[in-house]
Amino acid sequence: MDTPVTARSVFYVSDGTGITAETLGHSLLTQFEGVRFRQARIPFVDTPEKAHAVIQRIEEAGRSDGAKPIVFTTLVNPELAQMVHSANALCLSFIETFVAPMETELGVKSTHSVGRSHGSIDTSDYKNRIEAINYTLAHDDGVTDRDLETADVILVGVSRCGKTPTSLYLAMQFGLKAANFPLIPEDFDRGRLPGTLERHRGKLFGLTIQPERLSQIREERRPNSRYASLENCRNEIREAEKMMKREGIRWLDSSTKSIEEISTTVMQEIRLEKRVF
Repeated sequence: MDTPVTARSVFYVSDGTGITAETLGHSLLTQFEGVRFRQARIPFVDTPEKAHAVIQRIEEAGRSDGAKPIVFTTLVNPELAQMVHSANALCLSFIETFVAPMETELGVKSTHSVGRSHGSIDTSDYKNRIEAINYTLAHDDGVTDRDLETADVILVGVSRCGKTPTSLYLAMQFGLKAANFPLIPEDFDRGRLPGTLERHRGKLFGLTIQPERLSQIREERRPNSRYASLENCRNEIREAEKMMKREGIRWLDSSTKSIEEISTTVMQEIRLEKRVF
């Protein structure tokens, strides 16, 4: 039996940014628990010289690892794709896997344009995305309550439970205006939501987190503080969840969820449509 490999090298190779190859490839890799992957994205492989350099890098990794690297490609140029796929590796082409069957089914040849999904930056979708990002940054952590009527969603929860990264992901990936507000001890003492949030109850979605995880995150920011103590985290989370239940706010435990999973749940619960492609 072969000696187990500690980590497999994975390459995402594209004549564009490589983001599509990386996103799809990473989704496939997550299906294999217990296997470690060393990943690298190689974008803008648009000449034979660059393709040769990629082949050398792939094969060097294979010799170093003692196992074939895994290569995901989105190379629309057939010549460059053939060159890269000649490497001593497991090469998987998303173009061949998805585009070719679609050409057959639709009876139409694809444009085979490099970086098509990332082009035309002057489109309204791009402008909407930038506007959403600016809005989300301006409405992070309850900095302002102005223009909340234009928000697509308002995330609430205790400090450091994942509101900011989720808000930014919703803005950057889907062009959604996502504000977020912390629920603080003063809110719990008052026994009700801030008035600004009550007026937009239909846009609210709550995030919670396990106390142990919250304490660990806060400890990195403020070591040995009451703010980060496990007892304080338990109290805040208990009061926040009690408030969200009382106010009828839908909420999700973010402790073991990825940003993608949290965002998808938020969109489903608030019934938001994806805007940016």
